[in-house]
Amino acid sequence: MTQEPERPVRPRTQGRVLFLVICAAGIGGTFQFGYNLSIINAPTLHIQKFTNETWQARTGKPLPDHMVLLVWSLIVSLFPMGGLFGALLAGPMAIKLGRKKSLLVNNIFVVAAALLFGFSHKAGSFEMIMLGRLLMGVSAGVSMNVQPMYLGESAPSELRGAVAMTSAIFTALGIVMGQVVGLRELMGGPQVWPLLLASCLVPGVIQLVSLPLLPESPRYLLIDCGDTEACLAALQLLRGTQDVAEEMEEMEEERAACQGRQARRPWELFQDRGLRRQVTSLVVLGSAMELCGNDSVYAYASSVFREAGVPEEKIQYAIIGTGSCELFATFVSCVVIERVGRKVLLVGGYSLMTCWASIFTAALCLKSSFPWMPYLAVSCVFAFILSFGIGPAGVTGILATELFDQTARPAAYMVCGALMWIMLFLVGIGFPFVMESLSHFLFVPFLGVCVCGAIYAGLFLPETKGKTFLEISEDLHRLSLPVQAQGPTRSSREVIQSTEL
Repeated sequence: MTQEPERPVRPRTQGRVLFLVICAAGIGGTFQFGYNLSIINAPTLHIQKFTNETWQARTGKPLPDHMVLLVWSLIVSLFPMGGLFGALLAGPMAIKLGRKKSLLVNNIFVVAAALLFGFSHKAGSFEMIMLGRLLMGVSAGVSMNVQPMYLGESAPSELRGAVAMTSAIFTALGIVMGQVVGLRELMGGPQVWPLLLASCLVPGVIQLVSLPLLPESPRYLLIDCGDTEACLAALQLLRGTQDVAEEMEEMEEERAACQGRQARRPWELFQDRGLRRQVTSLVVLGSAMELCGNDSVYAYASSVFREAGVPEEKIQYAIIGTGSCELFATFVSCVVIERVGRKVLLVGGYSLMTCWASIFTAALCLKSSFPWMPYLAVSCVFAFILSFGIGPAGVTGILATELFDQTARPAAYMVCGALMWIMLFLVGIGFPFVMESLSHFLFVPFLGVCVCGAIYAGLFLPETKGKTFLEISEDLHRLSLPVQAQGPTRSSREVIQSTEL
C-alpha cells in the first residue's frame, strides 16, 4: 500500500511557515508597541531624578517640581505623538517598499532609539530620552499599521481573522513582558534603567534576522507589483503545496477589479460615497476602542489595588495580572474568531465591558459602606480587561484589512492609525482631569462609549467571516450604493500599478 506524501506534509508546512511569518512580523511589530508602552512605568522615579540632577549639573540649581513633571509628561506623550507620524508614514512605506520591507526598514528607528536610550545617562542628556521615545513612537506607528496588513494579505481566507488577531496577542505579550522586565528585581532598579529602555533593540534584531527569510505578501506581489512568478512562489511557500490555482484565480479577479485604479489617498476615502459604510465603521469602532476606558483601567489599576488593601510592594505583581488577563483573552479570541465571527466578538466584548464598568462604578460609590466593595472593584478591573481582549482589542484591527480593497487599504490604515494615536494622546492627557472632576463616576463616559460601540457593531457592521476580499468588497459596494452598484469590471488582466501615490 502506497502513502500519499502531500497530505501529511501540507498542514505541517503551512502551519510552520505561517507561524514563522506571524512571529517574525509580531516580535518587531505590535510587540514593540506593547513593550514600550509598559516599560516606561518602572523607571518613572529614576528618570525624574536623573532629569533633576542633569539640570542641576548644568545650571547649578535644581529643576522645580512642576518642571520635572512637565519634562516627564513630554517623555511619555512623545510616544503617541511619534506614533501619529508613524501612522501617516506607514501607507507610503507599504506602497513604495512593500509590506515586508517596510517592517525591516522600520527597525532603523528602533536602533537609533536604543542607542539614544543606552547612552543618555553617560551623556547626561534627558533630551536623548525624549528623542528616543519619539523615534520609538514612529516605529510603533508604522508597524501597527503594516503588520496586520502584511498578515491579513498573507493568510488564507479561512484563517485570516485568526492570523490578524495575533497582532493583538503580540501587543498584550509586549505589555506583560514590559511589566515583568520592569520589576525591581530585574531591570527596574536605579542603576540599569537605561538598559531597560534600550532593551527594545532585542526584538528589533530578532526581526531583522528572521523576517528576510520569509515571503512577501502574495497580494502585494501580484496586484501591486504585477509579479506573477514571485506571487506564485510566495503563495506555494505559505500554503505548503504546489496546488494554489484556486487562490491565484481569486487574486487575479481582485487584480482585474482594481484595474486602472490608483491608490487612494486618505482624504479620498471620505469623499467616495461607495466607501461611506466602511469609513464610518472604521472611524466609529476605532474611536470606541481607544475611548472605551481600557487604557485608563491600566492607569487606575494601582489606585484600585491600593484601595483594596494590596500591600504597596505587591502592587507591581498585581498589575502584571492585568496584562496577563488581556493576553489570555486575546489568545482565546484568536482561537474562536473564525467560529463565532467578528460581529459577535465585538458586540459581546462591548456589552460585557458595559456590565463591568457599571458594577465598577457602583463598587467605588459604595466602597466606604461595605468592606468587601474594594475587592469587587478589583475583580471588575480584571473582568473589564478580559472583555476588552475578547472583542475590541483584536477585532478592531482587522477592519481596515477586510473592509477595504487593495487600492484603499494603505490609506485606510493611515486613517485608522492616525485616529488611534490621536485618541490615545487625548485620553492620556485628559484622564487625570476626568478622574479629578468625576471622582467615583469617572467610568460613566467610558460606559457610554461601550454602549455605542455595541449598538453600532450589532446594527451596522457586516459579518466578513470566511469571505474573500473581493466578496467583501462587492457586498459592501451593494450596501453603500444599492442602485448604482453593478459590480467591478473584470475584463482586463493586465499588470496594474494600483498603489502609485
